Amino acid sequence: MGVQVREVAAAETAELRRRVLRAGRPVALPGDADPAFHVGVYDGELLLGTGNVRVDPAPWAPSDPAWRLRGMATHPEHRGRGVGALVLDALLAHARGHGGGVLWCNARTPAQAFYERAGLVARGEPWEDPELGPHVVMWRTL
Repeated sequence: MGVQVREVAAAETAELRRRVLRAGRPVALPGDADPAFHVGVYDGELLLGTGNVRVDPAPWAPSDPAWRLRGMATHPEHRGRGVGALVLDALLAHARGHGGGVLWCNARTPAQAFYERAGLVARGEPWEDPELGPHVVMWRTL
């Protein structure tokens, strides 16, 4: 059948996000009920990866147009195969097509190189989230 990238509801991605991002803990993220654009990369019925963007000002420029990237997760058995890049490309295209501005996220430091390959740069120093580990703010112009 082949890999497909498509818009999905947040609920379709909850199990993958819970498993990958929350170590089995509840996955509801602040803003999940807000308007957001969620995508999934599927191979048949198997969700390989997901992520979402929503209009959300960057903390350092609250009056400038911005999109926040959240919930990036790739099925552990499918990492390193371009799934995350497909997700990110779809999210970037959506944000550009709906007003642009900047894209920003709180990236896990182990994923920093992935985001750098997509043109994001770190802003400020890394910090430790007590539940989720080390993070760094990253951003790029759309």
